[in-house]
Amino acid sequence: MKFIYIINGRADKASHYQEFFAQIKEIPHLHDVYTTLGEGDATRYVRLYCDLHPEEEVCFVACGGNGIINGVASGLVGYATSSADAAMLCANKTMAILYFGGATQDYIINYPGRNFRSVKDMLEGTVTRTDIIQVNDSFCINVCNLGFNSTVASRANELVAKGKSAHQAYTRGVINAFLTSRFNSIKVTVDGERIAKGRMVLCTVANGRRVGGEFNCAPDAKLDDGFMDVCYFRAMSLLRLLMLFPLYRSGKHIGSRPGRYKVLYRQAREVTISSKDLIDIYIDGEQLPGSKFNLKILPGALPLRLPKLP
Repeated sequence: MKFIYIINGRADKASHYQEFFAQIKEIPHLHDVYTTLGEGDATRYVRLYCDLHPEEEVCFVACGGNGIINGVASGLVGYATSSADAAMLCANKTMAILYFGGATQDYIINYPGRNFRSVKDMLEGTVTRTDIIQVNDSFCINVCNLGFNSTVASRANELVAKGKSAHQAYTRGVINAFLTSRFNSIKVTVDGERIAKGRMVLCTVANGRRVGGEFNCAPDAKLDDGFMDVCYFRAMSLLRLLMLFPLYRSGKHIGSRPGRYKVLYRQAREVTISSKDLIDIYIDGEQLPGSKFNLKILPGALPLRLPKLP
């Protein structure tokens, strides 16, 4: 098998890969390293490689956080869902994950006890099949956000681009959302039934459990159960939202006293999100604007090589 390591080409990420290059030099195996050229390049590269080498046995290794993981997974699953040779692809194309710091690691916390920093453990790992969410023509490996959370992400991204640290940017993004994003006119339909009427604070549609590096938005979510977990906050007073916020961070918001009648939690196979206005949905931290989004779970669509357990 050939391993293709896909790393982020941004200059500020270079220092995070020193440990990675040291490891692959120590372990003889058939491999290449591909450095992305910009946004969306990981997805394009994986799809093109699969198209040009349909019979080759390859593991694409996403080296980084949610963004690069999503890019590789989107390329692999996107090719499979559009290819007449999907069965062959599933048999000889897989992906793996290595994390070397400097990026959000929300996805890999769903697999406790595994060392995602070890090339050796990854090479000796086993393949499992995990779910992925399709969002219109895009894919989500972890969590989709809208409402309050998308306001946080939008503001945080702006501040990071201006040189603020990720922690500072996210904190200021949260403050901004408290003031501006508590009454959103967005309709959410779960398996054909509208989840609630009236305005809402936020909604997460989750494959994994955590978002934003610290918020346990969907504590019951599993990556291989064939369902999305939908967490919906109805519009509420600022005081109640402030009371709910630490519970949302710790994953104790479902069934909590402050969340009574305000926090709804459902499992779903299909979700539709719509608005009369243009809104942003964030897919694994990446912005996707629109007024209607159709989400569906693709059970077992992603063949994922997990590092061996100790």
